[in-house]
Amino acid sequence: MNSNGDAGDGTGGTVEWAVVGSDIGPLLLAATGAGLVSVVFHACPAVRDRAVGQLRARLGAEPVETPGSARLTEPIRQLAEYFAGSLREFSLLLDWSLTSGFNRQVLRELAAGVPYGAVVGYGDLARRVGQPGAAQAVGTAMGSNPLPVVVPCHRVVESDGGLGGFGGGLETKRQLLALEGVLPQPLF
Repeated sequence: MNSNGDAGDGTGGTVEWAVVGSDIGPLLLAATGAGLVSVVFHACPAVRDRAVGQLRARLGAEPVETPGSARLTEPIRQLAEYFAGSLREFSLLLDWSLTSGFNRQVLRELAAGVPYGAVVGYGDLARRVGQPGAAQAVGTAMGSNPLPVVVPCHRVVESDGGLGGFGGGLETKRQLLALEGVLPQPLF
């Protein structure tokens, strides 16, 4: 199963979260009984507190910090392998309950149809979901992606070769694309 697989749409009762280190800085990972529900970049204390509050409000459950959570073991392992360069496709159960409608459709297509080391334009992705005039809406969907890295919004670029935007910052997008061999690694 690839990262498009899911166990349903719902919180599964509780939300467990932990902050883990990565090559792009600390990431907050949150999971429900249905699967990984959120990945948050730059998880310093202020970002972490805001993200936990948003999870509480949007999922209607009290997030619990559980660094040793069995729900997070596999996402943590697979992300470590991804950053080590030995994992090219995530095989995690995903809880899609933080996204819906067009945004969910676009994110699922991205997860299923844009492999490691490839990029796609905003307009191309809009065409893939049957909405050829919706490039700007695709950009909005990328900006609201609750599962960045795992659902690889960093692989969506401008048709003229520009990087486009990125919720984790353009330097983070450059690092992820360099890791996947799309851009050259920095010299220093």
